Order: sequence, then structure tokens, then C-alpha cells
Amino acid sequence: MNKQLAFFSLFFLMGVTANATGDASGNTLVAGSLSTNKPIIYCADASPEGFDPGLWDSASTSNVTNQLFQGLLTFKRGTTELVPQLAQSWTFSSDAKSLRFVLRDNVRFHKTPYFTPTRTLNADDVMFTFERMTNPQHVFNKAFPASFIYPQSLGLAAQISSIKKIDQRTVDFELKTANAAFLSYFAMAFSGIHSAEYAQQLLLNKRAADINNYPIGTGPYRFRSYKKDDVIRMEANPDYWRGPQITQKLIYSISREPNVRVQKLRLGECNITAPIRDVDITVLDGNPRVKVAKIQALNISYLSFNLRKAPTNNRLVREALDIAVDRDALFRVLFPRGDAMQAISAFPPSIPGYNKQLRNEYNPARARQLLASAGFKDNIELDLWALPVSRPTNPNGQLMAQMIQQDWAKIGVKAHIKTYEWGEYLKRAAKGEHDVYMSGWSGDSGDPDDFLATNLTCALNKTGVKFCNKEFDALVEAGRSTTDPQRRAEYYEKAQVIFKYERPWMTMAHSTVYIPMSQKLEGFIMAPNGSVSFENVYVRP
Repeated sequence: MNKQLAFFSLFFLMGVTANATGDASGNTLVAGSLSTNKPIIYCADASPEGFDPGLWDSASTSNVTNQLFQGLLTFKRGTTELVPQLAQSWTFSSDAKSLRFVLRDNVRFHKTPYFTPTRTLNADDVMFTFERMTNPQHVFNKAFPASFIYPQSLGLAAQISSIKKIDQRTVDFELKTANAAFLSYFAMAFSGIHSAEYAQQLLLNKRAADINNYPIGTGPYRFRSYKKDDVIRMEANPDYWRGPQITQKLIYSISREPNVRVQKLRLGECNITAPIRDVDITVLDGNPRVKVAKIQALNISYLSFNLRKAPTNNRLVREALDIAVDRDALFRVLFPRGDAMQAISAFPPSIPGYNKQLRNEYNPARARQLLASAGFKDNIELDLWALPVSRPTNPNGQLMAQMIQQDWAKIGVKAHIKTYEWGEYLKRAAKGEHDVYMSGWSGDSGDPDDFLATNLTCALNKTGVKFCNKEFDALVEAGRSTTDPQRRAEYYEKAQVIFKYERPWMTMAHSTVYIPMSQKLEGFIMAPNGSVSFENVYVRP
């Protein structure tokens, strides 16, 4: 779907009922007679942080939990079009404040050695999933205190005035104020529906934390085992509501280095890999056993400044560090195929509401003047954290750090490059131990709210490390609360002006995503948000 149309499609869904017929998600349904014991082996780029989709927001984690959990809605494969999943239908009021879901019949949760469901999906499961995210006093949260990163960044608890069970198959959500983007939340990875029955079992056994270690969902695959930094094993869900899978075993082989993943694919040790760097594509050119899929994804890479401590809490310093970097030179080295785009704002220009008037600047002389104006005439020293995993928008964090280090040295700034194992990197950054760290984001819905509200609003700024600007927040909230597309775009354009002036991020790249796979892999469809789904995917003999 065209991204512009995807954005506006939300408004045509308000005030109407969407009914699910057949397989609205775009999956190709297949006969059980094609079942094969030949596994799909996916070369993943990092270990998941856990297995509870509500707790995490990294792509490495959601690419695992997406196989196990499902939301009330989903995005039609290969698009940002919303379609029913666990909900049979929905009704969204024209004022974007009231939402009703009617659930499907006969959806069963996973049966595993650690849990046997006694009933099918019902409203209690929806209530448990979302009340846990929005009510800190929920009994499960008392047993297993946790931070729900994505829901908290959306300000979900503050938005919802009530969640009501109407009957066993019907749930209503009422909002305090209008939110034109609210419907899309139910298709995002964090909204995977948990079993309330399983949660109750965990509480009774005083094992509430196991909800993050031993997952129970409704997805096409169920959890078998996990060895950190090595392998995740899943198997086909025999009770899956859409019917049996062709592939009976799904294995994630975890390989952090992209060149290792490419080599494993060439040797036939995996059937498909996590996205690779564009510099690795040439290695696969002409290989008759490999095909490479690509898509212009809804993504961004950036360097995030610590706004709690000097010198990066000074706006003039942040601007100086930004305009001291020669992005043209950096892109020639990191993106030699020319398929990446320099990021100027907080989201890609394909998303409606993008401010086309903004520009990047490369001006070392003015950068030195800004540092002097900020009172930093002597050398500045700071820690620059290099991304420890390869991403399409940042294929080599160490090399990017070295090139930025050289540019900053020219304006009298000495950068000490540091990095950590991925999980440790995320934990330390969340605590604010950095001065500048590399990060990124992949949007789900093609809506500007998915980039701005989830990354740059005050709801995220519990410690002062991240960005918090009341005027920016008011504009994002106004855009979210408005159903008129033109007015929404105007609010978001103004918000981006504040973002560019304050520079909480040094924006870097929007990239094309490449996923190489075996020529024998069938049924895989790339997603604009970079996620992977292995439902009804299989390897030909």
C-alpha cells in the first residue's frame, strides 16, 4: 500500500465496522498435506531481551514474539493496511474516542509442557493484557513489577479512560481525548494478547516472572527452548486457528556479525537472515542458490544526546556536534550502493506530515563558533557509544563512530568510543550512562505519531536523559487528537521545527532493508516496518 494512502486509511475506518472474512491478513492458506519436517532456520542478529511482547521494543525481540503472539489487529503482510486478526471485527467512532472489538470464536492458546489451556480466547484475555499495561496496581504487576516500554512511551495509561468487558467476546475501549492513531496500536508488537488463565496459574505458583521466560500466545508457532546468544527453538502450533503450518520447526540461530550470517546462508546453514548491510550484497551477487528481497523501510538511525548532563544538555553544543559531521563522506563509506537516504527529521519523508523545509548542515567553522558561544573554548571530552549490532540504517556502528570521532576532533571535541554487548548496551543507555549513543527506530503504521510519540515526548523522560518539551508535546497531542489529515500534517510539521532546533537527536539515515534468503524459501513477504513473519513459510525440497 502507498504510504500516503496508509496514513489516510485510518480516517475511513472511523465510525464503521470492519468485518473479517477469509484470511484478511494476506496470508496464503495451505493444506496440511504439505506439512514438512524440514525446518526454517533464521539467522538472527541478536538475542531477544525476553519473550513478553509488552515489555520490549527492540526489533530483535519483536521478530521472535511475532511468531508466538498475535494482536487484535495486524498489518496486511507487505503493507501498513490494518486488518483483523484475533478480533473478528471492530467499530471506531467518528470522534476517535470509542473503540469496540468483537473477538473471533475458537482461538486456542498454546498447549506446552508448562501450560494446558482449558478454554479458548475470550474478553478476559484482552482485559488482562491491557489492564496490566495501564494499571500499575494490577495484581500481576505487584507480583512481577515491570516497565512496559512502548505502551509507556505512547502514554497509553493516560489516554485510556476505561476498558470494559461487554460480554465474553466483546471489549470496549474509551479514550479521554480523541486519538486518530489509536487503532493502529492494536496491530503493533507490544499488543500481543496473553492468556489470563496462564497468568493466573503463574500467580498461584508464585512464578509471575515466567511470563517473560516461558511465553504462551495464539500464534502459528509455540515456544520450545532458548539458549542465550545461541539458539531459539519453536515448533508449529497444532491448534492454530488458521490451520496447520507447512513447516513444523522454526529455529533462530543467533549470529551477531553480519558477515557470519551471510556466510551461513551461502553454506546452507540458514535459509534466511536478519537484514544485512548493503556492502554485503555484492558477496551474494550471482549466487544461484540465494535471492535478495528489499524494501524501502519506515526506519531511522540517529545518535541520541544525554540531556541530563553536561555538555550535551546544552542546545548549542548539540547543534555544534550535529553540523560538524560530514554526512556525505560518511554515507559514501557506509552505504556504497547509494540506497540509503540522509535523515533530516525524526521520520522518513514518505510519511505524511513530513516537514520538507528542514535541512541538514555541514559547517565545522560555525560549529566551533557555537561551542565558543556555549562557553566551551577548551577541548570537550565525551563518550560516544558505538552500536554493537548491525542494522540496515547503521551497518557498522564502530566505523560510524570512528568517522564521527574524526569530524568532532576537527572542532576540538575528543570522543571516547565505547560499546557493550547488546543487552548491556540497552540497559546502560536506559540508565543514562552515556553522553551520546547510537540508536534507531522502525515504525509500524506509517503514521508520524509512531515516531514522535513513541520516542520524543515527555512520557518517556522519567530521568531527564531524554527529550521533553512542552510545546512539542502539545503539538504531537494535537496531531494525535485531530482526524482531519491536513490539520494533522500541520501540527506535525510544526513539531518537527522544534525537534530540529532542539536537536535531541543527530539524525543519520533512512535505509533500504535487504533480506537474503535461499531460493528454496517460499511464502516470505517483507514488511515495511522491517519485521519478519514465518506463518505459512516453508523450504522446498
